[in-house]
Amino acid sequence: MVGRALKKALVRLAKSILSQVMSQLMSQFNVVQNNALAPMRAIIGQVTGGVWRGNGADAFVAEVSNLMIPGIGRVGDEIKTVHDDLGAARDVMENADRQIRGVVSSLRNTCAFYR
Repeated sequence: MVGRALKKALVRLAKSILSQVMSQLMSQFNVVQNNALAPMRAIIGQVTGGVWRGNGADAFVAEVSNLMIPGIGRVGDEIKTVHDDLGAARDVMENADRQIRGVVSSLRNTCAFYR
């Protein structure tokens, strides 16, 4: 009985840690979106709105638009992908746990019948 209780506690702990990791990933995703991507887009909006004009302004907008923003977007995409993959792994783990509990319960019932 102690072994079963310990296993349940470890599974609960693993699920809790996984949940915390997934939450932190989404926090990091939001940081990328809010603290990096949104300000860069706002700066581009100001430059294209006339705050800065000329070849340097055009080059800046092109550089930020073609390199920086896509790069930041890829970082956000990777964070989201890891989050989604962890969620899928969690779902597989929970489904396997549910299925094995069903099998064990069925075996208990079958064995109890023959007692």
